[in-house]
Amino acid sequence: MSALADRVLPVDAGRSPGEPDVRRPASRSDEKGLLRLLTCGSVDDGKSTLIGRLLYDTKLLFEDQISALGRDSRRHGKAGDALDFALLVDGLAAEREQGITIDVAYRYFATARRKFIVADTPGHEQYTRNMVTGASNADLAVILVDARKGILPQTKRHSAIVSLLGIRHVVLAVNKMDLVEAPQAVFETIVASYRAFTADFGFATLQPIPVIACAGDNIVDRSAAMPWYEGPTLVGHLETVDLAETRSAAPFRMPVQWVNRPHLDFRGFSGTIAAGTVRPGDRLAVARSGVTSRVRSIVTYDGDLAEASAGDAVTLVFEDEIDLSRGDLLAAAAERPAVADQFAAHLIWMHDEPAIPGRSYLLKIGARTVTASLSEIKHKLDVDTLQKLAAKTLALNEIGFVNVTTQEPIAFDPFDIVHETGAFIVIDRITNLTVGAGMIAFGLHRAANIHWQALDVSKASRAAMKRQRPAVLWFTGLSGAGKSTIANLVEKRLQGMGHHTYLLDGDNVRHGLNRDLGFTDADRVENIRRVAETARLFADAGLVTLVSFISPFRAERRMARELLEAGEFVEIFVDTPLAIAESRDPKGLYRQARLGLIPNFTGIESPYEPPERPDLRLTPDLDAEAAALRVVGFLSERGYLAETAETPR
Repeated sequence: MSALADRVLPVDAGRSPGEPDVRRPASRSDEKGLLRLLTCGSVDDGKSTLIGRLLYDTKLLFEDQISALGRDSRRHGKAGDALDFALLVDGLAAEREQGITIDVAYRYFATARRKFIVADTPGHEQYTRNMVTGASNADLAVILVDARKGILPQTKRHSAIVSLLGIRHVVLAVNKMDLVEAPQAVFETIVASYRAFTADFGFATLQPIPVIACAGDNIVDRSAAMPWYEGPTLVGHLETVDLAETRSAAPFRMPVQWVNRPHLDFRGFSGTIAAGTVRPGDRLAVARSGVTSRVRSIVTYDGDLAEASAGDAVTLVFEDEIDLSRGDLLAAAAERPAVADQFAAHLIWMHDEPAIPGRSYLLKIGARTVTASLSEIKHKLDVDTLQKLAAKTLALNEIGFVNVTTQEPIAFDPFDIVHETGAFIVIDRITNLTVGAGMIAFGLHRAANIHWQALDVSKASRAAMKRQRPAVLWFTGLSGAGKSTIANLVEKRLQGMGHHTYLLDGDNVRHGLNRDLGFTDADRVENIRRVAETARLFADAGLVTLVSFISPFRAERRMARELLEAGEFVEIFVDTPLAIAESRDPKGLYRQARLGLIPNFTGIESPYEPPERPDLRLTPDLDAEAAALRVVGFLSERGYLAETAETPR
């Protein structure tokens, strides 16, 4: 085995990484401390093999685990009669069948000097999103490179992500040194190339180490096969790398996860301290409202504390009764975070559907979740050249620099200052899948001098004068479904009844307001965003606004609904099947689309997402006049056309 085995403390050997105290932060009184690291790099560079060999050489495997590894190696292994150490980490059946890592696997080990949690992350480009998950809490990254292949695009992508995620300590492990001729020259060439590529990444330490993971060379003990290498072994470096603790020195931040109210005589606010230190008597502020109070006590299960720091889970009790709820951020009163509804951020996109400016997503930062959208994609990063390229969308695994707008102000810090309050995830509103991960660079102050102007004439008074309730009648359906025809008849009837209306038609709007937009998915999203904002203004004027747009995506129709007050948005689905709409083809568009003359035509090359629960469905068995009468009847029945009780002031 290894000389290190005499120094190893097999603490929690064999414990499942899912058990609570495996991932808990080391206590401040724990002299050994904890290092969180991840392995990353391209496919088949040997990441899983390295971790398996590391666990084996440090004697952290039980006899039954070694026996099971032997059986698995004979069944699934790629090392002949030898043990295939990658199988210790690649636990999924699909991973063993394909010989690649798919999910993130966590393993725990310890030496006499330090405790470690290591995350084995996927190398395949398809699973870059899982690599981001593993990197999100790491202090150090071990980036593996196959000596035969050198620096690959995925090596560069992972290195860029490591830098963006604020990991400042890197080990460049050049693996499979036994499979190349002139290993020293190959090693030095790869190291020089990697240093040149990462020169601007801001790594605090970069330690190159040549290794043979399957044989254990330079993992725990020095390799006799590489006498020319005089640097540390991998474990030797991991034990001694200086991780200057910065979280406790940062300004105090604690997201509130729970309002602790077991009885009438106690009210505290529970959460895990993200950064900084707090003591009784310290004055803290609620970032959202600016309300301040002093800490009366710091309560834990084991008793009150005189001090708590980053990583501690505590309940804070204040001297005053303050308005505070889950999702709020507590901060040092003298060092408050930014509070804004716009910021710039680095964004890693993690979904097959591209990121589109203007589309509505959910943004989760700390314990707070808000509606948000990308207002602009400034550029995307070419991971091969590090050039900044113009972009209108971000595809799977692409990294971009974007402006984000949230529906309401949120509290945040730049990621470089406080990771926990500067990192966020983006969630698809329909599928609830995480589609992106971001790191805030800075707040945008361009709207800091813009405030809502108080007006004496209200929406209610405008509507009352018109003897109607504001409404946006949103007609959606395929081209040729009959939307514009029906909307036009509805407006004529409402006008005849003395009501105040305006019709926004898709083709007409594209002659002016949206004349600069095409028909890509990104342009379609922006098309609907602009129209929805216009319809909101018309609703504020007290009008009954008719909107006739294909509006093919549910996400944008949902966005339009949420811009308005409850009950103001009426989704009317003109449910005409494609075959009927195409047979009508009033403008000859389907014929041109079939000939390939109109790209991205909805229903042919571009999808249409029908409403799942429209407020009103109009089917082809109704002619246009009957459909219009049904819409007007719907409005009358729901009270949109009745005289309101409020009178103008």
